[in-house]
Amino acid sequence: MKAVIPAAGIGTRLRPHTYTLPKALLYVAGRPIISHILDEVRELDITSVVLIVGYKGELIEEYVKEAYEDLEIDIVHQEERKGIGHAVHMTRSVADAGEPLLIILGDTILKTNLKKIVSVGSNALGVKEVEDPRRFGVCEVVGKNIVRLVEKPKDPPSNLAVVGLYYLEDSSLLFRMLQEQQDKNIRNHGEYQITDALQMMIDDGAKFVPFEIEDWFDCGKPEALLETNRQLLVGHDEIPKTEGSIIRPPVSIAPTAKIVNSIVGPHVSIAANSVVENSIIKDSVIDQESSISDCLLEGSIIGSHAVIRGGFQNLNIGDSSEVIFK
Repeated sequence: MKAVIPAAGIGTRLRPHTYTLPKALLYVAGRPIISHILDEVRELDITSVVLIVGYKGELIEEYVKEAYEDLEIDIVHQEERKGIGHAVHMTRSVADAGEPLLIILGDTILKTNLKKIVSVGSNALGVKEVEDPRRFGVCEVVGKNIVRLVEKPKDPPSNLAVVGLYYLEDSSLLFRMLQEQQDKNIRNHGEYQITDALQMMIDDGAKFVPFEIEDWFDCGKPEALLETNRQLLVGHDEIPKTEGSIIRPPVSIAPTAKIVNSIVGPHVSIAANSVVENSIIKDSVIDQESSISDCLLEGSIIGSHAVIRGGFQNLNIGDSSEVIFK
């Protein structure tokens, strides 16, 4: 089985952080988004992982090849963003091996057991009931099978959203339909949607079943990334040893981070080699090698190599920034 992970998104709603980093490398709950996904994939019987990269893709390639030396990883570059269907189609030369295929969108963290979806004995799509299905691809189920898929419908046939997890027992039919989609220029909302190609498979007789996802976490906006950080830190009750500071779990504090005379937590992630001094930090994400002193921060996202001195603020600042309150 191969795994395909589209991770070519720009992440415009997460600026300024995505001016210097691709969305997949943004830090949340102790590690980059792509790391949460690859850690789950690593538990499966995967022959190789195919990463689709675009914007600042060389940074993703560098990170995964260093952090996941045990995985065979192929990199496919999507220079033009024409939709998920287009992105997956670009992997045909390395992913269409006539074997099972798992596709996981690279900007979404899922809370589920991937081993279960790959053992259902059928093509399967990860789904979740949502309040407003008009923002998602939606599936209609009759009996045990999915009979219709609609991308961002104005009049949804159900409230079952397709959450970015697709399992195909045999990749060949999917790639044939993706090719036909390209040849006939079948677009939806201006892009080649994978839901349209999957519907073509269903029309051709392929059977798909819905696979209920416990939860999935969107990292598309600053407030969503902070909510994801809060949710994923649940259960992180270990309190790192720090002299003269108070740690209120759940938190994720890298072993090389330094906490001095501060109160940290709850719901705080601090990456490697960052320093927090004389500060109170809660409900925040601090990326690597940043320095925070004499601050009270809440609901903040701090990029890497940032310097903040003094103040009581809600901040959203990118890499290598410097903020000094006087």
